Amino acid sequence: MQTVVQLGLFEQKQIVKLPKQDSEWGTFKDSLKAPVHRWFTYPAGFSYKAVEHSIERFDIAPGQTIYDPFMGSGTTNLTAKTLGIHSFGVEAHPFVYRITQAKMNWEVERGHVLDFLKTVRLELPNLALSYQPTAVKAEFPELILKCYQINTLADLLALRTLVTECKMSDELREFFFVVVTALLREVSTAATGWPYIAPNKQKVTSLDKDVLTEFCNLARRMISDVEEIKVWSNGRYQHTTHTLINGDSRNTTGQIPDESVDHVFTSPPYLNNFDYADRTRLELYFWGEAKTWGDITRDVRDKLMTSATTQIARSDSKYEISAELQADCPEVAEFVDTAVTELASRRLHKGGKKSYDLMVAGYFNDIHQIVRDVYRVLKPNTKALFVLGDSAPYGVHIPTDKLIGDIGLGVGFSDYEIEVLRTRGDKWKENPQRHSVALRESIVILSKR
Repeated sequence: MQTVVQLGLFEQKQIVKLPKQDSEWGTFKDSLKAPVHRWFTYPAGFSYKAVEHSIERFDIAPGQTIYDPFMGSGTTNLTAKTLGIHSFGVEAHPFVYRITQAKMNWEVERGHVLDFLKTVRLELPNLALSYQPTAVKAEFPELILKCYQINTLADLLALRTLVTECKMSDELREFFFVVVTALLREVSTAATGWPYIAPNKQKVTSLDKDVLTEFCNLARRMISDVEEIKVWSNGRYQHTTHTLINGDSRNTTGQIPDESVDHVFTSPPYLNNFDYADRTRLELYFWGEAKTWGDITRDVRDKLMTSATTQIARSDSKYEISAELQADCPEVAEFVDTAVTELASRRLHKGGKKSYDLMVAGYFNDIHQIVRDVYRVLKPNTKALFVLGDSAPYGVHIPTDKLIGDIGLGVGFSDYEIEVLRTRGDKWKENPQRHSVALRESIVILSKR
């Protein structure tokens, strides 16, 4: 078992444990049951109930503005729209950004959806039959071929063609883009549950699923979701504006004005070596937006903040602790430097020699810039909430919540508090390669005077 290193940390803050009923706010479980939220099961999602609670707790009213610098699949922005609150959202992953754009469009009409379904029922069977197996196999990377029966893949290719080429409004096309995307893992005969893909494991529940039937049923459910969420909103959404940005939340100058935001609710990537680009590989490969690991790295992975060793090139100097972090937050920089030194030593004795040292340095360089930019866009007398977990790469404990709080103080926030949602990592305790540190998921609340 690995020995956990608890590095010394400076001034301690009071940490509050939240009631048990709030413990899953950092998970996507509640959103899996909510209209529109459930369209895309993004592995980095969190509960819409947490956003609702924060809006109520801090008296954010209709007409005010909320911001999520890690928009993901749009939980914060969707919740804001439902409650009549304006929003900004920034997402660096272009594919996930596109999903959120579609989820935020509630002007799709049932009649137009049903009209396209008629077209699909008429044209898909013959179009799918026209594809020779060799042509289907030539269209997709090997991963896709391993995840579907050839007749299923022909049907999906026909769907892709119809959605891409049929004449319709951009809003309707994006709606059906999400319908097909949501369908992909449902009809796969491989184990493709989030977040991992296991092509060698068969999912027998999908063997008899008919693509056309599943597609039509899913489209009807999704247009019903749009109608239901509009009822939930009771018309409040009609008076809101939502600025969604496919970009970099480390610096939104020129996109989000100074002191224009009343509240921030977000969940940054956890420092747990989770490759967000790779988790959408199935979808990117299917839509032809990538064909190789290199494509994903160039078009997605390199655009994301540092949180995975797959992003690291050891020769790149950007993974040194930045001068800006050292200037604003010298004690945080010193702590991170100590952790980086320890990790650099430990990796040399590990089989994978993972670059956790550089990942930790890059992560806090990026988080520092993001928290600084969040401070810029917030109005005085407001709060910024970050939902996140700590980590212990190679057994070196990194209290991410505490460090983000102290970065907040370094860039101008007046105070912060930490509220613990739940403990994490318990299910791995039988793994002899796993560290034994008790991890947690928390909400860091930064206050701006």
